[in-house]
Amino acid sequence: MARMNRKYDKAFKLEAIRLYETSGKSVSQIETELGITSGLLNKWRVRHRNEGPAGFVGSGQQTEIEVRRLKRKNEILRQERDILKKAIPVFAKDGH
Repeated sequence: MARMNRKYDKAFKLEAIRLYETSGKSVSQIETELGITSGLLNKWRVRHRNEGPAGFVGSGQQTEIEVRRLKRKNEILRQERDILKKAIPVFAKDGH
């Protein structure tokens, strides 16, 4: 079975660290709940402790997916707007 390397964005990593620090749960419990690989949260914690939030650079896969989703939604909204613009004269004629 091929293993997919997932990438996580900065916000996800920082939220995972915050969740660990505030929840009172163990690292393994947090990793299981978030569906991340065993040991990954500790790597993030060490990096955060040594480098701060700046240690997490670049965008992860989740961010890219969200951008694609928002671009598609934006295109749909533009199409709907254009249809409504074309319909305004039709409704204006029927109102008289």
